[in-house]
Amino acid sequence: MGLSVSDVPLVSKQPVDGRKLDHSAMKGEFIRFVIVRGICTVFSYGCYLLLLQCMAYEASYIVSYIAGVALAYLANSKFVFREPLRTRAAFRFPLVYIFQFVANLVIIRVAVEYSGIPASLAFAVSIGITIPITFVLSRWVIRTG
Repeated sequence: MGLSVSDVPLVSKQPVDGRKLDHSAMKGEFIRFVIVRGICTVFSYGCYLLLLQCMAYEASYIVSYIAGVALAYLANSKFVFREPLRTRAAFRFPLVYIFQFVANLVIIRVAVEYSGIPASLAFAVSIGITIPITFVLSRWVIRTG
Protein backbone atom coordinates (compact mmCIF):
# COMPACT_ATOMS: atom_id res chain seq x y z
CA MET A 1 0.00 0.00 0.00
CA GLY A 2 1.54 3.25 -1.13
CA LEU A 3 0.56 6.86 -0.69
CA SER A 4 -1.58 8.48 -3.31
CA VAL A 5 -1.46 12.13 -4.27
CA SER A 6 -4.72 12.73 -2.38
CA ASP A 7 -3.05 11.55 0.87
CA VAL A 8 -0.53 14.41 0.80
CA PRO A 9 -1.86 17.75 2.03
CA LEU A 10 -1.28 20.68 -0.31
CA VAL A 11 -0.75 23.13 2.54
CA SER A 12 1.17 22.00 5.57
CA LYS A 13 -0.05 23.06 9.00
CA GLN A 14 3.50 22.66 10.27
CA PRO A 15 6.05 25.45 9.75
CA VAL A 16 9.53 24.55 8.55
CA ASP A 17 10.88 24.50 12.12
CA GLY A 18 8.38 21.77 13.14
CA ARG A 19 6.22 23.88 15.45
CA LYS A 20 2.47 23.86 15.15
CA LEU A 21 1.14 26.99 13.44
CA ASP A 22 -1.12 28.89 15.86
CA HIS A 23 -2.82 31.88 14.26
CA SER A 24 -3.90 33.45 17.56
CA ALA A 25 -0.32 33.25 18.84
CA MET A 26 0.91 34.80 15.59
CA LYS A 27 -1.63 37.62 15.97
CA GLY A 28 -0.26 38.34 19.45
CA GLU A 29 3.27 38.28 18.07
CA PHE A 30 2.30 40.74 15.35
CA ILE A 31 0.78 43.15 17.88
CA ARG A 32 3.91 42.92 20.05
CA PHE A 33 6.03 43.38 16.91
CA VAL A 34 4.27 46.65 16.02
CA ILE A 35 4.69 47.90 19.60
CA VAL A 36 8.40 47.01 19.57
CA ARG A 37 8.83 48.75 16.19
CA GLY A 38 7.37 51.92 17.68
CA ILE A 39 9.61 51.73 20.74
CA CYS A 40 12.70 51.07 18.61
CA THR A 41 11.87 54.03 16.38
CA VAL A 42 11.54 56.37 19.36
CA PHE A 43 14.75 54.93 20.84
CA SER A 44 16.69 55.40 17.59
CA TYR A 45 15.45 58.95 17.18
CA GLY A 46 16.33 59.77 20.78
CA CYS A 47 19.83 58.36 20.28
CA TYR A 48 20.17 60.38 17.08
CA LEU A 49 19.20 63.62 18.84
CA LEU A 50 21.57 62.87 21.73
CA LEU A 51 24.47 62.01 19.45
CA LEU A 52 23.98 65.20 17.45
CA GLN A 53 25.37 66.99 20.48
CA CYS A 54 28.81 65.48 19.88
CA MET A 55 28.83 64.04 16.33
CA ALA A 56 28.03 65.01 12.78
CA TYR A 57 24.53 64.08 11.65
CA GLU A 58 25.78 61.29 9.38
CA ALA A 59 27.66 59.57 12.18
CA SER A 60 24.75 60.17 14.56
CA TYR A 61 22.37 58.50 12.13
CA ILE A 62 24.63 55.49 11.55
CA VAL A 63 25.23 54.87 15.26
CA SER A 64 21.58 55.41 16.20
CA TYR A 65 20.39 53.12 13.38
CA ILE A 66 22.75 50.34 14.48
CA ALA A 67 21.63 50.80 18.10
CA GLY A 68 17.99 50.61 16.97
CA VAL A 69 18.58 47.38 15.04
CA ALA A 70 20.39 45.87 18.05
CA LEU A 71 17.50 46.81 20.35
CA ALA A 72 15.03 45.41 17.78
CA TYR A 73 16.85 42.08 17.73
CA LEU A 74 16.88 41.83 21.53
CA ALA A 75 13.25 42.92 21.92
CA ASN A 76 11.97 40.78 19.06
CA SER A 77 13.79 37.71 20.32
CA LYS A 78 12.83 38.02 23.96
CA PHE A 79 9.50 39.90 23.96
CA VAL A 80 7.87 39.38 20.55
CA PHE A 81 8.83 35.80 19.61
CA ARG A 82 10.02 34.64 23.06
CA GLU A 83 13.11 32.91 21.71
CA PRO A 84 16.64 32.69 23.12
CA LEU A 85 19.32 34.95 21.67
CA ARG A 86 21.35 33.16 19.03
CA THR A 87 24.57 34.31 17.39
CA ARG A 88 23.51 33.18 13.92
CA ALA A 89 20.17 35.03 14.18
CA ALA A 90 21.91 38.15 15.50
CA PHE A 91 24.16 38.24 12.42
CA ARG A 92 21.27 37.57 10.02
CA PHE A 93 18.78 39.96 11.64
CA PRO A 94 20.24 43.19 10.16
CA LEU A 95 19.57 41.74 6.69
CA VAL A 96 15.85 42.12 7.43
CA TYR A 97 16.37 45.84 7.98
CA ILE A 98 18.45 46.17 4.83
CA PHE A 99 15.65 44.46 2.91
CA GLN A 100 13.06 46.77 4.49
CA PHE A 101 15.10 49.87 3.67
CA VAL A 102 15.47 48.91 0.00
CA ALA A 103 11.85 47.74 -0.29
CA ASN A 104 10.57 51.01 1.22
CA LEU A 105 12.73 53.01 -1.17
CA VAL A 106 11.39 51.11 -4.19
CA ILE A 107 7.77 51.32 -3.03
CA ILE A 108 8.05 55.04 -2.31
CA ARG A 109 9.51 55.66 -5.75
CA VAL A 110 6.83 53.59 -7.50
CA ALA A 111 4.10 55.26 -5.43
CA VAL A 112 5.29 58.78 -6.28
CA GLU A 113 6.59 58.34 -9.84
CA TYR A 114 4.12 55.85 -11.29
CA SER A 115 1.02 55.82 -9.07
CA GLY A 116 0.69 59.54 -8.48
CA ILE A 117 0.59 59.17 -4.70
CA PRO A 118 1.83 62.36 -3.01
CA ALA A 119 5.34 62.04 -1.57
CA SER A 120 3.93 63.02 1.83
CA LEU A 121 1.81 59.82 1.85
CA ALA A 122 4.15 57.47 -0.02
CA PHE A 123 6.17 56.58 3.09
CA ALA A 124 3.01 55.57 4.98
CA VAL A 125 1.99 53.38 2.02
CA SER A 126 5.41 51.70 2.00
CA ILE A 127 5.32 51.04 5.74
CA GLY A 128 1.85 49.51 5.40
CA ILE A 129 3.23 47.11 2.81
CA THR A 130 6.59 46.29 4.41
CA ILE A 131 5.64 45.88 8.09
CA PRO A 132 3.87 42.52 7.57
CA ILE A 133 6.74 41.32 5.35
CA THR A 134 9.30 42.49 7.92
CA PHE A 135 7.33 40.68 10.63
CA VAL A 136 7.44 37.39 8.70
CA LEU A 137 11.15 37.77 7.89
CA SER A 138 12.02 38.72 11.49
CA ARG A 139 10.04 35.77 12.81
CA TRP A 140 11.77 33.40 10.41
CA VAL A 141 15.28 34.72 11.19
CA ILE A 142 14.78 34.59 14.95
CA ARG A 143 12.97 31.26 15.03
CA THR A 144 15.41 29.44 12.73
CA GLY A 145 18.45 30.93 14.45
